[in-house]
Amino acid sequence: MLGSRAAGFARGLRAVALAWLPGWRGRSFALARAAGAPHGGDLQPPACPEPRGRQLSLSAAAVVDSAPRPLQPYLRLMRLDKPIGTWLLYLPCTWSIGLAAEPGCFPDWYMLSLFGTGAILMRGAGCTINDMWDQDYDKKVTRTANRPIAAGDISTFQSFVFLGGQLTLALGVLLCLNYYSIALGAGSLLLVITYPLMKRISYWPQLALGLTFNWGALLGWSAIKGSCDPSVCLPLYFSGVMWTLIYDTIYAHQDKRDDVLIGLKSTALRFGENTKPWLSGFSVAMLGALSLVGVNSGQTAPYYAALGAVGAHLTHQKWGLEILPRLV
Repeated sequence: MLGSRAAGFARGLRAVALAWLPGWRGRSFALARAAGAPHGGDLQPPACPEPRGRQLSLSAAAVVDSAPRPLQPYLRLMRLDKPIGTWLLYLPCTWSIGLAAEPGCFPDWYMLSLFGTGAILMRGAGCTINDMWDQDYDKKVTRTANRPIAAGDISTFQSFVFLGGQLTLALGVLLCLNYYSIALGAGSLLLVITYPLMKRISYWPQLALGLTFNWGALLGWSAIKGSCDPSVCLPLYFSGVMWTLIYDTIYAHQDKRDDVLIGLKSTALRFGENTKPWLSGFSVAMLGALSLVGVNSGQTAPYYAALGAVGAHLTHQKWGLEILPRLV
């Protein structure tokens, strides 16, 4: 689930580091496109055709395709060819680091780089764990049958060794932080390991994903300040969890039919045709928590203007969403 989870708010709301999810039309989910459809990040063809050789592309998928063939299954296992999940993990870190910056100052670029590296490694580790747990399920679903473990490109033992390497590098990143942040970061490991199992036992795996993906909202602040300020960090973390429930519930609707067939659960199945009211509730909770963050951290008018724009965009997205009839 981790590797393909939805499109991020890539623009806007720099004051709180929120960005925009691209709008979708009809039943064409933008989040589904980001997870499973061909990527649109390729460079446009030059005005004059190249005399020979293949077209240059800087998309993540093209970079993975150009890597040495023995490495490609490992890069796909960590979803390096689908970076949207890394952004979704990284953005809450940037919110927190940005809010912790001194007034009038840019965020700490060293910390932004450090957390970016950590996001790549931990997202990759989470995808590896997810695919190890789900390999039998992935074989039964067309969209996931070509994942490296399910397809037999990597053995379970090889993926376990690769997981150890990713976690070791991530530990190296974590050890660059203060002691408080090291302990706080280590506390997220249980969530990383267990959240892929939630879809087997609960209709709320999206909540587990939100608790995992938004841990950086706590960690970024503590990395700058040396500890967490509950009045800022807790509502920021809560708002991130609500954001995840929004985008991942939408994303989960594309998998409803397969989930029913193989016995997995999701909020999409739990909410069914009542998804829009639930999304409205999550949106209100998210915006309310972010408003509280602004008050408690002394934000000014641009913050609230950006927050209003995000609220308008969430409303637009919700009303443009079509929900297929209940399948169960």
